[in-house]
Amino acid sequence: MKLLSFAATVLASANAFAPAARTSFGNTALRMSSTTAISEGATIPSITWKTRTRIESSDENPFDWKDLSTNDLFKGKRIVLFSLPGAFTPTCSSTHLPGYEKEYENMKAMGVDDVYCLSVNDAFVKLLPDGACLFTRGMGMSCTWDSERGFGERSWRYSAVIDDGKVEKLFIEPNREQNSGPDPFEVSDAGTMVDYLKSK
Repeated sequence: MKLLSFAATVLASANAFAPAARTSFGNTALRMSSTTAISEGATIPSITWKTRTRIESSDENPFDWKDLSTNDLFKGKRIVLFSLPGAFTPTCSSTHLPGYEKEYENMKAMGVDDVYCLSVNDAFVKLLPDGACLFTRGMGMSCTWDSERGFGERSWRYSAVIDDGKVEKLFIEPNREQNSGPDPFEVSDAGTMVDYLKSK
């Protein structure tokens, strides 16, 4: 599943679904206010992803809903994951996503099975959609930008290598806080990821 390949063609609204109050991460209850980032070596959250998939149809909108599990996406694979605060924010669309698109084949040549672009958006934006923020909370990356940008709950910017469902490497942008004025973009870029993959 080359999620990155169609992430660059997002066409619909980037409004997030209203977040649910709780989910589970292993046997640990996660609160919406959780701010402790996941650590390297830890297992990523197990959730059900609500996605849209193309179907054979003469309808002008030939897509249908498809549930995918975390295992469907990550089990037995080495995945590069990078997360955006929003599908159409300037850094996301002009630099962050295009950088990974440019380096996609290069990353695959260095032992990566696929590259996923995640955002706390609905399934219609064609990214890996964490619409209810469940995966993002489980990763400890939830942040709220309501007073600064009117975003509500979204993901802090980060990138990671996920190997068979465990965090191999994690790059988190600095100074993470709620309602952050700045949107730092220093370590979650494609270049930093390529340098890491080259070192392995």
